[in-house]
Amino acid sequence: MNHLKHEKSPYLLQHAENPVNWYPWCEEAFDLAAEKDLPIFLSIGYSTCHWCHVMAHESFEDEEVAAFLNDHFISIKVDREERPDIDSVYMRAAQAMTGSGGWPLTIFMTPERTPFFAGTYFPKHTKYGQIGLLELLSAVSQKWTEDRDSLLTQGSQIVAFLQKQEAAAPQTKQNPENSIAEALSYFVKNFDRKYGGFGSSPKFPAAHNLLFLMAQKSKKGDKYLAMAEKTLTQMYLGGIFDHIGGGFCRYATDDKWLIPHFEKMLYDNALLLMAYSQCYYETKSPLYLTVANKTASYMLRELKDPEGGFYCGQDADSDGEEGTYYLFTPEEIRSVLHLEPAAAFCSQYDITPQGNFMGKNIPNLLSTKDHGLLPDEDVLRILYDYRLERTKLHKDDKVLTSWNGIAIAAFAKAARQLKNADYLEAALSAAEFIWKHLQDEGKLFARWRQGHYAFSGTLDDYACYIWGLLECYSTTFNPIFLERADRIGRTMIKLFFDSKEGGFYLYAADSEALFLRPKETYDGAMPSGNAVAAHITKKLAFLTGESFWEDIADKQSAFMDRACSDYPFGNSFYLWSVSQDLFEEGKLICTMPDAENLSTDTLCRLWDLQMDVVLKTRKTEETLHKVSPYLKNYEIPEEGSDFYLCRNHACYSPVHSLDALESL
Repeated sequence: MNHLKHEKSPYLLQHAENPVNWYPWCEEAFDLAAEKDLPIFLSIGYSTCHWCHVMAHESFEDEEVAAFLNDHFISIKVDREERPDIDSVYMRAAQAMTGSGGWPLTIFMTPERTPFFAGTYFPKHTKYGQIGLLELLSAVSQKWTEDRDSLLTQGSQIVAFLQKQEAAAPQTKQNPENSIAEALSYFVKNFDRKYGGFGSSPKFPAAHNLLFLMAQKSKKGDKYLAMAEKTLTQMYLGGIFDHIGGGFCRYATDDKWLIPHFEKMLYDNALLLMAYSQCYYETKSPLYLTVANKTASYMLRELKDPEGGFYCGQDADSDGEEGTYYLFTPEEIRSVLHLEPAAAFCSQYDITPQGNFMGKNIPNLLSTKDHGLLPDEDVLRILYDYRLERTKLHKDDKVLTSWNGIAIAAFAKAARQLKNADYLEAALSAAEFIWKHLQDEGKLFARWRQGHYAFSGTLDDYACYIWGLLECYSTTFNPIFLERADRIGRTMIKLFFDSKEGGFYLYAADSEALFLRPKETYDGAMPSGNAVAAHITKKLAFLTGESFWEDIADKQSAFMDRACSDYPFGNSFYLWSVSQDLFEEGKLICTMPDAENLSTDTLCRLWDLQMDVVLKTRKTEETLHKVSPYLKNYEIPEEGSDFYLCRNHACYSPVHSLDALESL
């Protein structure tokens, strides 16, 4: 009997009709494995994963494979996006055993949850030198019956190795400026001067790397900005960007960003919205504004829940094939558009009879000489509507707290940099959605779908949501966001922080205990939870003025400085945050009687200072005094404004206009 039919995860529901007797991760499954003395087959993936679909069609929908699994194993399905704690711990086991990882993640383990064999995708039968799943299942089952001790020994050794590795955290604290220099050297050395990006294919957007480069304000800053610009421009020109519907695909399989892995994820697009907005702010080039707006429009149109939250993403596959939704032939273009616009579109977007991907075409601008020429939006809209009717695209419509935190931060920040009120509205509605549906007395939950929340929040949920709340405060100066960030943050400290060694654990002290409780520091597709935690604790230290946050921020920075020492270029988000601090002009405390009379020009000038700002008015002082007691010492003038510029833990005498402030 398949036990997934009542789950909420789109990924688990994709397997609810499999003949495999799947269980979700639950005590019932482990108890049954112990009772029947059977090993566990654990499969971890996510709903928009192409190779997860392939393995499902080849094996999990196959009666022969299902029969063997049902007779010899207890089978468990996990959505990695719902349970990043399980995914992280068992991915480390897979990497330790095989030297690599990925999804679908395949784990064989004991009823006590000790892994003893791992892999990723397996075909049904052995081919091309790769063992087939049926042959592997048979071998593991036989080994479990005839030589179990060797499996148990191997599992114990893997667990001991990982626990020892986790305990051996770097002890040498490197000056963060040295880490920044080493990371910059790495990016320069590995920069692809022809196509942008770093290294060879596959190429990932890794927007936090680009934010780090753009944060450098030294004499060589133009060089680093130029590297970011080249990459952002080339990504837009390539097929990784959806020229018809907006938004970016997961990564490119080639050097020049032409051929994407076609799934689209919320966190990629949120971080890229932030990167393109920042690049527009730095350069004022209309190209980056256009791409930022198209990316934001995609997210608002395709990924937004009616109540305000953002969905996870969209699938790479449609009609059972990868990329079908995005591909065109010249004949199709001519059938949809009139002859003249069709010819112009095909010429501009590289739509040819021979095709550039499996005989069809990924629209791109790589061969267009004048890529600064804006496309005909009416033509794109016609093709977009046609594409919607032609092929259906699966959407993972669950709402994750961590990913939404990044989206909230991106939209709130873009609202300031692009002066766009719609983006602020998107940030505020998503922030309210999380507070209403995924928060209870300061504790966060990880996932919401169809009116139901589930799973205790991990570090990423807390840190990213706080980041979003603080960006909302920086845009609106509404202290409710600061108050909520402080409240959630104190819960985060209680549940995740290591007060002795520093750093935050991935999952909470009161969560289900796994064989490993890691502190993740390296950035992947998303910034690490510890890097975001370092960023937000520093902000909370200033905004609240509380010694509690100052102490946490100092300990977290020291922890991250140690973590950076052996792999600086893998910690670009943390180094981006450090770079902002190094080059910041200061921090600002502003008092005035009534912010409602704050002119748009004054508000924009405050945003453009690019520093942390606290704004105290008659209306906000009561709330601010609760969360930031030090502000009681800053009196509100009877009229006009007072601006206190703070640098190096000291404040200047107040000035009474932004002109006077800017002269400082």
